[in-house]
Amino acid sequence: MDQTKIDHYGDELYSALKTLTPVAPLTDRESDITIEDAYQIQLRMIQRQLDDGHTIVGKKIGVTSKVVMDMLKVNQPDFGQLLSNMVYNEGEPIQASSMIAPKAEAEVAFILKSDLTGPGVTAADVLRATDCVVPCFEIVDSRIKDWKIKIQDTVADNASCGVLVLGGVRKSPRQLDLALAGMVLAKNGDIISTSTGAAVQGSPVNAIAWLANTLGRLGISLKAGEIILSGSQSPLVPVVAGDSLICNVGGLGGTSVRFI
Repeated sequence: MDQTKIDHYGDELYSALKTLTPVAPLTDRESDITIEDAYQIQLRMIQRQLDDGHTIVGKKIGVTSKVVMDMLKVNQPDFGQLLSNMVYNEGEPIQASSMIAPKAEAEVAFILKSDLTGPGVTAADVLRATDCVVPCFEIVDSRIKDWKIKIQDTVADNASCGVLVLGGVRKSPRQLDLALAGMVLAKNGDIISTSTGAAVQGSPVNAIAWLANTLGRLGISLKAGEIILSGSQSPLVPVVAGDSLICNVGGLGGTSVRFI
């Protein structure tokens, strides 16, 4: 795909983000769009937000579960970039109307104390580089109409990033086994899902290693101080104003989010 088209689609997705007006799937309009094209479109969309004065504060991994991989017909995760205006702290309500079609997912966030630069990063390297882990909600959103996405659509759309809520509990990942730690997610008082960290690439630690190695091949490092989302351990849960969700991770603690 030539640069003119890359810029066009990146600008279109940026406009959709700003105006809350979804667009038709890119894959319906560009039958030969590649994942590499989609990442270039993502970079254009991100640059427009950097030009607005926002900064990159971390990365996220998406499409980590087999169910979602099968849905999108891919065999590996994807990634997106987290910006400063996306981060909420526990207790801050989120306006549902600030997004197009929000869906919540529960996961574990890693906060790094040193850089991780692939390729060659191992799970042990991830543990050494991590300052703490935090229970987290990511509220994903799609600028693609009706969530009719293929892998190229979500990659171009910054891996469907919306906002994220970091819990107040923080622990060293060496204090618990993240692969075996159970997670319980409840919405409006009803349990929605139960899972363990093994649902995410065998362990959230493995997912972070995958991301560091994938980005390393592109010349990008995970930086000290960055927030890294390891991938959803729950189904995508549609949310509207009035909803509240709580997730608890065994050995780590929990967090909550409320929509107004």
